[in-house]
Amino acid sequence: MAGHSKWANIKHRKGAQDAKRAKVFTRLIREITVAARQGGADAESNPRLRSAMLTARGSNMPNDTIEKAVKRGTGDLDGMVIEELNYEGYGPGGVAVLVECQTDNKNRTIAEVRHCFTKYNGNLGSNGCVSYIFDRKGMIILEGEGLDLESIMEAAIEAGAEDVEEEGGIISVITAMEDLNTVSSALGDAGLPVASAELVQIPNTLVKVESKDAMTLMRLITHMDDLDDVSKVSANFDIDDDVMAEIEEKL
Repeated sequence: MAGHSKWANIKHRKGAQDAKRAKVFTRLIREITVAARQGGADAESNPRLRSAMLTARGSNMPNDTIEKAVKRGTGDLDGMVIEELNYEGYGPGGVAVLVECQTDNKNRTIAEVRHCFTKYNGNLGSNGCVSYIFDRKGMIILEGEGLDLESIMEAAIEAGAEDVEEEGGIISVITAMEDLNTVSSALGDAGLPVASAELVQIPNTLVKVESKDAMTLMRLITHMDDLDDVSKVSANFDIDDDVMAEIEEKL
């Protein structure tokens, strides 16, 4: 199973379990703030902001909290300065790992990221060492009872999606970056259960990871993703479904 699809589904289920934890809201507030600062407060013309707000509402974030995050981004409210940083490196098996961070303390963040790579037999690399492997895409997660893959695929492709994948009852719709909101809105208008819509990094090449490295790799990725300053972790692994199922039970 391609890493982006399997990892997205693990994160979705993990996120649902962690939805009440304060750090989930912290990440979402940072994303909204950065998105508003970079693209403005109008969600209709700012796809990144609209996606962040959709995810925040899906996590039951109060509208007042969302509005304050937007205002901090546009400078209408005072707040800490959040900086976006990307770190790149390699995990077990030579897997490329791209770590996207939002932080108010760069020294703290780089120390935590480097420690996580080292702890799980990985290596922090230089800027540009793996980012060329990834393409920025939109990913829409659909989750609900009785989903019909064929009908969803037809609706998604008609709306402009590039691909549709199913894994464990969760359907992932892949779009071009600029088409994320259009496709998400079309699926929602069609009555389909859109659980989240966000921009992701999808690898254009994959590295097959054998079982001896797979557990260590997934521990690296999940622990990296648990760092407060990390917003997204992307990797180009390909792990057999049976091996991944065993790993997911232990994470």
